[in-house]
Amino acid sequence: MTVTEAALVLADGTVFEGEAIGAEAPGGVATGEVVFNTVWSGYQEVMTDPSYAGQIITFTYPHIGNYGVTAADDESRRPFCRGVIVRDLARRRSSWRADGDLDAMLRASGVPGIAGIDTRRLTRHIRDAGAMPGAFGTADVAQLTRAAIDEPGTDGVDLVAEVTCEQPYTVGSGPRRVVAYDFGIKRTILAHLSRIATVEVVPASTPAGEVLARDPDGVFLSNGPGDPGPVGYAREAIGALLGRVPVFGICLGHQLLSATLGAEIYKLPFGHHGGNHPVRNLAVGTVEITSQNHNYCVAEGAIDGATLTHINLNDQTVEGIRADDVRAFSVQYHPEAGPGPHDSRYLFDQFAELMDGAA
Repeated sequence: MTVTEAALVLADGTVFEGEAIGAEAPGGVATGEVVFNTVWSGYQEVMTDPSYAGQIITFTYPHIGNYGVTAADDESRRPFCRGVIVRDLARRRSSWRADGDLDAMLRASGVPGIAGIDTRRLTRHIRDAGAMPGAFGTADVAQLTRAAIDEPGTDGVDLVAEVTCEQPYTVGSGPRRVVAYDFGIKRTILAHLSRIATVEVVPASTPAGEVLARDPDGVFLSNGPGDPGPVGYAREAIGALLGRVPVFGICLGHQLLSATLGAEIYKLPFGHHGGNHPVRNLAVGTVEITSQNHNYCVAEGAIDGATLTHINLNDQTVEGIRADDVRAFSVQYHPEAGPGPHDSRYLFDQFAELMDGAA
């Protein structure tokens, strides 16, 4: 098999050598913000999560692609990540569910990748220096270095506009009516929501008036990519919905709800990306192992009318809030867990109870 040499260069000048996989990067250069994810499985779900828009995903688990891919595991219409970095790409798939291999999926989706990278060294570097822009591909190191330095990263960029749906659509036939804002919504989330409601998914820029005109029992604020700062139109809509309809937010939706309630949002050094983050539920004292994918976080401190409900046991960061006066709650992690553990799926039932007036 022909091997095409490639390199990865971070914005601080650190260079890693490897081989090109997946789609060919335009001009031999792919750029984005380099982050790492610690999941052991679920690589397809990770790559098709729209929350990775603008980012290059480093998989810390060394062997990726061994069970192939299947369209049933896609979390969105296509991958929105800028690229993938792996230690060892499996050349032979082994699963009865597989209908293709990972390398072919990357090529078909137009996603470039690089293999043969010392991902342990790269992960340790990101942990020490923080997530940063990078560039990889078959271009020479000098060109990759310039591209890495010129890559703006995700700060101050409205990535939600790149991933949201263009037109409303309906999913499921549950007993309640939920309007879900698509900031980068995952299909596994829709599967859980459709168990409790008929879900009308609307574009991220939909005004509050249009949502209320649909007469929903509740409004869901989805996950999504990047910096919540530029998504001011969403905060405006949330502000007009609070107190008029129950609201439940996940990940970016949690940040947007918290910011609307007055919280400060800041960027973590290297984010939380993985399927094994311990979170304490402060109401009952239990610990949930959670799936997470975010670079931004709600700052600890008083939010008028809101109570802290969950904290991350790794770094004590805010993982959940509840505002009873306006019938709203949110969590930073992913209770739908696609991929990941199922400890937190009870939150969808709590949303149903909130809509029914029982919580």
